[in-house]
Amino acid sequence: MANSLGERFPNPHPIGPVEIRRVTVRGLSSYRTNDAMSAENPAVTAAPTWSVNARRPQVALIGMGDQQRVRNEAERLEPVIKQHADVRFVDFEGTRALPTTETDLVIVLGGDGSILRAASLMANDQLPVLSVNLGKLGFLSALSPDEFVDWFPRVCAGECRILDYLMFSCEVVRDNVSILRQLGLNETAILGGSPFSILDVDLFVDSDWATTFSGDGLIISTPIGSTAHSLSAGGPLLRQDLNAFVISAISPHTLTVRPVVDSSDRVYELVVPRPNEATSVVVDGRVVCRLSPNDRIRVQRAEARFQMIEIPEKSYYRTLRERLDWGGRLSKLQS
Repeated sequence: MANSLGERFPNPHPIGPVEIRRVTVRGLSSYRTNDAMSAENPAVTAAPTWSVNARRPQVALIGMGDQQRVRNEAERLEPVIKQHADVRFVDFEGTRALPTTETDLVIVLGGDGSILRAASLMANDQLPVLSVNLGKLGFLSALSPDEFVDWFPRVCAGECRILDYLMFSCEVVRDNVSILRQLGLNETAILGGSPFSILDVDLFVDSDWATTFSGDGLIISTPIGSTAHSLSAGGPLLRQDLNAFVISAISPHTLTVRPVVDSSDRVYELVVPRPNEATSVVVDGRVVCRLSPNDRIRVQRAEARFQMIEIPEKSYYRTLRERLDWGGRLSKLQS
């Protein structure tokens, strides 16, 4: 590793070897090879297991129960769900463990935040998710309640595919001891926090020092998360089935700093030599750890893969157009 003067010096924050293992994904009737994990290959698609076995799907129904609209829609949709599937689990409080071994499909009522919570509940035992959008934007929540009524019988009959997407593992290492490991879907963020002085974040990629970012923090995002915090920080939009990470600085002090897209096959390590009092690691919008000087935050591809039911009519660009209110000539022609 060299500094700006070309002087060579050792990496002060070495990381261990990366172990890449084969993944077996529940809920899919096909399996992923290691070659399919690279950024050049799209997500695996497969038919749902309940259609392969010609049986009724066993479903879990979850949502954010503190919103009355979620409970109202759950009551309205319950007869349709029970007509075509067996309901094995209902949770609107977020206090119960989801029985993944007894469930084929998870129906999520709410916005993208509810989907993130569902992914966290399933941890390493990810199941296919069918989402009903009751939030504001809903990049992941594909169906309105009325559309769900039309689509759910088709899903139960197997007239759908399951797509799987990149997830990440965030590990915090302090004094060479791992103190936290968190599975995530959207992003890992280092946020400066109070007293809000400028924060230096060293970035290492596969043990090699890449650069030091100076600003308010740094985000490492998946393609799914590229429409979330990373987008607000000026990051690019990535097609959701890519296997890549986006590195986006938050309010960088240097104007030439730009977001970078790199392969998910690499290991990314962040080090904050002098954190502020409240500098924290945030995974999918939730603070998971306060940082001490020279803690190492290691982000890499997880073995688990997030699974979503594909809705053919909801194409990638249609979702962007509708959620981001891309107008112009197209909206005028359609009106």
